[in-house]
Amino acid sequence: MGSEMCIRDSLHLDWTRGARFFMEHLIDGDLASNQHGWQWTAGVGTDAAPYFRVFNPTTQGEKFDPEGRFIRKWVPELERVPTSFIHHPASMTPEMQKEVGVIIGRDYPAPMDDHHTAKERTLAAFKASSRIG
Repeated sequence: MGSEMCIRDSLHLDWTRGARFFMEHLIDGDLASNQHGWQWTAGVGTDAAPYFRVFNPTTQGEKFDPEGRFIRKWVPELERVPTSFIHHPASMTPEMQKEVGVIIGRDYPAPMDDHHTAKERTLAAFKASSRIG
């Protein structure tokens, strides 16, 4: 593992995979902004953040888009999801999913990992790959 782990996100994928994908598909891609954004998200950028910052997209969405307007605009599958579930639609009961017309795992992907568990795994890997803590 070693220092290689320090360049991976909570799914333990190299951040450059995401950066490369975005640069291939963005119509307004800017190399510097893209690379720096992906490094920041992975916790390996040039900013002064400590090693233990693990990006949480759900928390970011709740903080900066509490009504889910961005999600509803760009993810039409979730358009009818109640605001209380818009940032974590997999938490809806099967009955609620049927009611709003989005079955998790069929119409919208099921979660790939539990964020809390992934964060703990990541912090353990950071600690093991360095002399921090």
